[in-house]
Amino acid sequence: MTTVLEGRPTGNVTVEAGDVAGVRGTDTVQFVLTLACPERPGIVRAITAFLADRGFDIVEHQQFDDHISGKLYLRTAFTPGDNEVSAEGLSAEFAAVAEEFDMEFSIHDGRPQRLLVMVSKFGHCLNDLIFRWRAGSLGADIAVVVSNHEDLRPMAEAAGLPFIHVPVTAATKPEAEARLLELVAEYNADLVVLARYMQVLSNDLCASLRGRAINIHHSFLPGFKGAKPYHQAYDRGVKLIGATAHYVTADLDEGPIIEQEVFRVDHSLDPNALVTVGRDAESQALSRAVKWHCQHRVLLNNTRTVVFR
Repeated sequence: MTTVLEGRPTGNVTVEAGDVAGVRGTDTVQFVLTLACPERPGIVRAITAFLADRGFDIVEHQQFDDHISGKLYLRTAFTPGDNEVSAEGLSAEFAAVAEEFDMEFSIHDGRPQRLLVMVSKFGHCLNDLIFRWRAGSLGADIAVVVSNHEDLRPMAEAAGLPFIHVPVTAATKPEAEARLLELVAEYNADLVVLARYMQVLSNDLCASLRGRAINIHHSFLPGFKGAKPYHQAYDRGVKLIGATAHYVTADLDEGPIIEQEVFRVDHSLDPNALVTVGRDAESQALSRAVKWHCQHRVLLNNTRTVVFR
C-alpha cells in the first residue's frame, strides 16, 4: 500500500468559485480520492461505505477497469459536509480499507497546485498558461518562471511573476539542474511544466521529478527530428499537425501521454502558417494536460495514463 498526501489541513473552507479539485460550480472545498488496485469485488462498496459513514457527499465518481492489467483505477470527489477534516487525517483513517484491497491511493484537498514553469525563447505556451491562470481557468497557480534565456522575462514580469534566469551549458548542466531542484523546493512547486524548454533533462533529474513534470512537443516525432520540423512537414505535404503533452521520463519525448491535439491542414498553408497552427496545438494540449493533472484526473498506468476528464 502506498499513500500520498497533498494539501494542508482544511475543513469547510470557502474559496473563490471556479474549478476546485476538479468539481465545478461550488464554493466549498472538495477532497479527491485517487487510487489504483487489483480488480476484485467490493472495492466501490468499501469506498462509498467509508465516505457515507462519515457523512461525506460524493459529488463526482469515475473508474476504469483495465482488464488487460487486471487493475482498477478510480477518482472520487467528495465534500466533507460539516466535518472538520484534513487530507492527512482522512488518509490515516482510509489506510485500513487500502490495506484490505492492496490500494495505492492519494487523498487531496482543494489547495490549488503550484507550478514552476520552465521556458527558453518561445513564449506561446507560457503566454497561454498565464492567460488561463489569470482568468481562473487553469486550475493551478503559477508560482515562478525559470528560463535558460532572458527573452521571456518581460512577459513573466508583466504578469507579476518571479522570473529566474538559470543559464545552462554542457559544463554547468549539473549545477543548473541542482539549482532547479532548489527552486522547486523554495517555491513549494507541485508540478514542473516544460513550456517549450529547449534543454534535455538528465536521467537523474527525470527520476527526481517522476510524475510531477510535464513536457510538450510537436507530434511529428520521430518522423521529423531536429531543427525546423514544420518546414520538414511542409516539404512532405503533411495533412495533420499535432502536439503531445506527456510526463517527463529519461526516455526523451516518450513519457506517458496525457493529452494530444491535432489540426487538419492542406496545401494552402506555407511553413510559417504551419508553425502558427502548431503553436496553437502545443498551447492547447499543454494547458489541458496541466489542468487535468492539477485536478488529480491523471493516474499513471505503467507507460500509459488513465485520464478522467
